[in-house]
Amino acid sequence: MAVYTEGFKARMVRRLTGPEGISASALSAEVGVAQPTLSRWARKARMVSTMSDSKGNKKKSPRQWTMQEKLAVVLEASLLSDQDLGKLLRERGLHRAQLDEWRQAAEAALQSTKASGRRQASPEQKRIKELETELHRMEKALAEAAALLVLKKKAQKIWGDVDGDTST
Repeated sequence: MAVYTEGFKARMVRRLTGPEGISASALSAEVGVAQPTLSRWARKARMVSTMSDSKGNKKKSPRQWTMQEKLAVVLEASLLSDQDLGKLLRERGLHRAQLDEWRQAAEAALQSTKASGRRQASPEQKRIKELETELHRMEKALAEAAALLVLKKKAQKIWGDVDGDTST
C-alpha cells in the first residue's frame, strides 16, 4: 500500500474539484492512483470544508449581499473572459442568472439617473441658488437706483433746483 503526502493529496483534490476539474477516472489514469482512493480524498476534503463552514466561518449568501457588493461583482465580471467568469462565479457561489439580474438592475438604475437629467439638489444647494437669484435681482435694482440718482443730479445741473413746481 502506497503512502502519499498530504501535499500530494491536496494537489490531487484541487485537480478534481478546481475550476478545470477532471474526473477521478481520468486523473487516476494520469497519475496512477486508484480512482476510489482519489474519490475518497475528494469526499474527505469536502467534509472537512463543510465542517469548517459550520463552525461560524460561513460567508454571506449572495442574497444577503449589499448593493455595493453586488455592483462590485458585476463590474469585476464585466472585465473577465468567459473562462475566468466561470471561475469567479464558482468562487463566489453565484449563478450566471444572478449576475445577469444584477447587471440589468445596475443598467436600469443608470438609465433612470440619465433620464432625470441631473442629481437632485440638496436643500443647501437650493438655498444657495435662491440667494444667488435674490442677490442678482438686488444688484439690478441698485444699479437702476444709482442710474436714477445720476440722472437727477444731471437734471439739477441743467435746469437748476426744480422740485417739480411748474407754477412759476
